[in-house]
Amino acid sequence: MRFDELELSDDVLDALDAMRFGDCTPIQEQAIPVIFQRRDLIAVAQTGTGKTAAYLLPVIDMLADEPEASDYVNCIVMAPTRELAQQIDRQLEGFSYYLPISSVAIYGGTDGKEFARQQNGLKRGADVVIATPGRLIAHLQLGGIDLSRVRYFILDEADRMLDMGFFDDIMQIVKHLPKERQTLMFSATMPPKIQQLSKAILNDPVEIKIAVSRPTEKIDQSACVVYEHQKTPVLKHLFRTISDKKVIVFSSSKLKVKDLAKSLRKEGFKVGEMHSDLEQERREEVMHDFRAGHLDIIVATDIISRGIDIDDISLVVNYDVPREAEDYVHRIGRTARAGAGGSAVTLVSEAEQRYFGALEEFLGYEVVKRELPGEIGETPAYTPSRRSGGRRNSRGRGGNRSNGRGNSHKSSRRNDKHRPQSESSPTPATAQSDTPKATPQDAPQGSGRPKNKRRYYHHKNNPKRSQS
Repeated sequence: MRFDELELSDDVLDALDAMRFGDCTPIQEQAIPVIFQRRDLIAVAQTGTGKTAAYLLPVIDMLADEPEASDYVNCIVMAPTRELAQQIDRQLEGFSYYLPISSVAIYGGTDGKEFARQQNGLKRGADVVIATPGRLIAHLQLGGIDLSRVRYFILDEADRMLDMGFFDDIMQIVKHLPKERQTLMFSATMPPKIQQLSKAILNDPVEIKIAVSRPTEKIDQSACVVYEHQKTPVLKHLFRTISDKKVIVFSSSKLKVKDLAKSLRKEGFKVGEMHSDLEQERREEVMHDFRAGHLDIIVATDIISRGIDIDDISLVVNYDVPREAEDYVHRIGRTARAGAGGSAVTLVSEAEQRYFGALEEFLGYEVVKRELPGEIGETPAYTPSRRSGGRRNSRGRGGNRSNGRGNSHKSSRRNDKHRPQSESSPTPATAQSDTPKATPQDAPQGSGRPKNKRRYYHHKNNPKRSQS
């Protein structure tokens, strides 16, 4: 389905056109009409399927036809991390480019000056507040913030918020909200605690489930069965044969991340590291350098398994096998975004075989095992039902992988929208990624309509869009 087949305004469609978005993803196709019906919603869809656009597009469209927020808040979007809150804020900026929508992003890891600016923005009022639970509660405790007129309450990555222990914080925030509101909950999984939360805060919700916790088929999954000491040589082999640009390597501990990043730097790779020991400012520097191409590889803990806004990740490597299926899905979901393809390879040691076997049971199929070159040496047999087994030769088991660089996995999608478009414009993508591929500022001159400036922490005298 195309976006112009939904009840979205011309202003929103103009922004989508400028960002080269054409077709809806399944979660957007199903969720947007429900939100326009003012129904509460619980939507479960895997990471990278466009959940953020599924709620932002209809909500900002409805907000544009309502009175401008002054001294109060119209909509709250809750996010588990600073990175995701920043990402949602950037998406909001793109989607609302032609609408007079005000917003404030509220998250921790900032200095006192930024905290005061956030507090001032909340007190002055905003159409949309994007916040992490702990920081929003800190502001509420200072008083002077009116949430009694909130019309829309949205929880993004609700399962992760609960995993991080935010259940009580969310319930405390809900106490400040009016009972008459529309509540939307988006999650990658549906564990019992999500069902408990939905019963507590949602009113007769519509339930939508899209490919619950399964990796997208566009991800080329494979595994390498190795001894622990062979992991780093195999990792370098993957860099040579698949890609050494725009790569994320996930590891299980901060110490291993630091050691591996140091080792790769000595080999001449342009590597950054991401873990909880880094200050927020340093994290942002690393991600900026990665996006800009100054770094080719990031070695990270699960701190970036969700909520990063990079669409062209070519390869994800699980240096250690994740213990939970959800972690596996979110890690490899960093690639194959925005309609593109990508590769995900897991390095499986002897001690980790039973964990990877459990992941394969969850997936419902056996992941192909890659053949490794003779220089790697003998590798263990894959016997996930027991912790140790015999040896096998370096050809591995069941793999027919080429040692050449993988296919680009790119696919094109034609956009038949009845809206004017230059013949030289790039083929539109789906609004699946966690951030727009381009912003409306990049649109050709004369496309769309004159823009309304976005307002941070203040309000300009721009009237709301006239109703027709």
